[in-house]
Amino acid sequence: MTTLVDRTVAALRANHSALAALTPTLSEADLSKPSGATEWSVAQVLSHLGSGAEIARKPIAAAAGGRVEDEDNQAIWARWNASAPADQAAEFVTHDLAYLETVEALSDEQRASLKVDLGFLPEPVPLVVALGMRLNEVANHSWDARVGVDPSATVDPESAELIVELFGGPLAFLLGFTGKPHEVEREVRLAIPGGALEITDAVTVLGSIDDPTAVFEGPAEAVVRLLSGRLGPEHAAEVTVTGNVTLDELRNVFPGY
Repeated sequence: MTTLVDRTVAALRANHSALAALTPTLSEADLSKPSGATEWSVAQVLSHLGSGAEIARKPIAAAAGGRVEDEDNQAIWARWNASAPADQAAEFVTHDLAYLETVEALSDEQRASLKVDLGFLPEPVPLVVALGMRLNEVANHSWDARVGVDPSATVDPESAELIVELFGGPLAFLLGFTGKPHEVEREVRLAIPGGALEITDAVTVLGSIDDPTAVFEGPAEAVVRLLSGRLGPEHAAEVTVTGNVTLDELRNVFPGY
């Protein structure tokens, strides 16, 4: 049976394959273009993803019993930041592949039972949380990089549907950090593809809802970009929101990261 972990690993591989195919085609001019991430170039997004892969691989490898190099995160970021744009792009492919090979090599038992110490949460988390957080980062930053050279780019559709599912389950706690429900002064139950967003004194993703107060018309990938603050007017042509909340109010609830 395909588990949530298995599906997340497959989605990580799909995102890697898309960016690994794109990266060698990018010129110096492409790499210096503004990305979908505020104040970052396309190369800087790839650098962020590459350093993130290098850092995120270590606790998973350690939890699986492997040996990892002990290098401070600040030193890793400094090394990446000092690299030339072309090197940042090339090294992203190398380090993201190393991350993937580490998680793809985990046994079924490890995928089900492994606990990962990410270093910034109160206690080790199930593997699905670590992988889900990486997928959310990769899918959104992959869009950041691709939209810098292709304004019609979207978040990978299958990854988007999976991320919505993850936010309704093991990643629900993240919405407590990223959502700003106080920006809306009324209760909102927003129907979205694959479920609903409930905004009260907290933000919750539900699997279904019988009595929505508003409806989000658009693909799941647009929902993921909304949740990460990437659904600005210039990238929301196919999206409409009707009911007791506006799209601009939702943007205030999810200012991004």
